[in-house]
This record gives sequence, structure tokens and C-alpha cells, in this order.
Amino acid sequence: MSDKLRVVLVDDQSLCRRGLSELLANCYDFLVLGATDNIAELRKLLHEEPDLLIVDLRMKPLDGISLIQLLRSEGFTTPAVMLTMSDSEQDLTNAIRAGVRGYLLKDMAPDDVVDAIRRVAGGELVVAPTMTMKMIDMLRGEQPDQEPKNSLKLLTEREREILQLLARGESNKAIAQTLKISYDTVKQHVRHILNKLNLSSRVKAAVLFTNEQAKSHDDNSPSC
Repeated sequence: MSDKLRVVLVDDQSLCRRGLSELLANCYDFLVLGATDNIAELRKLLHEEPDLLIVDLRMKPLDGISLIQLLRSEGFTTPAVMLTMSDSEQDLTNAIRAGVRGYLLKDMAPDDVVDAIRRVAGGELVVAPTMTMKMIDMLRGEQPDQEPKNSLKLLTEREREILQLLARGESNKAIAQTLKISYDTVKQHVRHILNKLNLSSRVKAAVLFTNEQAKSHDDNSPSC
């Protein structure tokens, strides 16, 4: 049995389908089951039980979010990643609420797109680095106003340093370059951070960091 990550691509532009197909096909750990803009063909591909569905947002006649909602109503539960040109906060919000596991931008570097798809397959909720602050703002707006149960005091100095860079939207690769440590070391630190804080994604960790930084600033501000 193949241990490759099996993916299906949906985009109404043939050039985008071909480009992403070739990008993933050149990676040793990916298997592209198919790339289509046809719903009937997509249903056939989903019966092969792929690991991930990578969907464009702006499509006709059915946009990516509506397509995912339709598939869910038909019983297809394949995790979905949105790959789009839209950096709209509203589109991000709608996509996350529709249940996508990732929101990536087409202007990201090819290696970063591949890395993000791998992270989604590993169980993370992943958004494009330039969308991270919008994601944080969205999640903060939906959280009740209460003390977080997680404490950053559990983290080492290095882990806090990495978490601060995560909150800025930096990728693991960028963090490794900034701190002059290996990519694998960053990944290990991120895992430790999530485990210590009992969180399921780096985005939630970034939200927690941002909230605590804001609270600390408020506590230290002089009263009028």
C-alpha cells in the first residue's frame, strides 16, 4: 500500500490545475489522483477516498465554499484546503466556517504551499502567513471575554520566542532562518508549544499569545 499523500485538485482554470498537479507530482510523498473542474468527475475521484481535497475559491458555476458545503451534504468528508488569490478576511471567515483545514494563497512560494499542505495532512489548521493576523482577529472576535486556561508561563524562553514569531505569521522555514536553527528543530519546538498549551493548532497558539500580550499591555498602562 502506498504511503503517499493522495490528493484531488479542483480548479476551473486548466493552467492552475496543471501547474499544481506538476508541483505535487514532483514531490516524493504526493500522489495526485486527479485534477478537475467537473462535479461529476470530482464525485468519482472522491470515491477513491483521497487524503485531501484542494479547492479554488473563485470558480463558476459553483464557488469553492458552496462546493465544499454541497459535498458535505452528500456525505463526503475529505478534509479540504482552499487555494485562492483572495486575501479577503470575509472569504477566510466563510472558508473556516465551512470547515476547511487550510486557507492558502496562490502567490505563496511553491515550497511553502507544499509544506502547508503537508501540515494540513498532519492535522494542523493552516492559513497563509499574510492571513495569520486576519485569522487571529477573527478568532479573538468569536472568543468569550474570559481568562485563558492556558499559560505561557509553561513555555521556555526559546519556545516563547518561536511563539512570538508564529503570531507574526512567520512560517517554520522563516523562523528557522531568523533564529539560525534547523527547520526540524523549529517543528519540534512548535509541537512542544502546542502540547504544553493543550492547543490543536499554531493559529490558536498565536491567538493566545496575542491576547496575553494585549492583557499585559493593559495591566501595565498608567491609569488616568
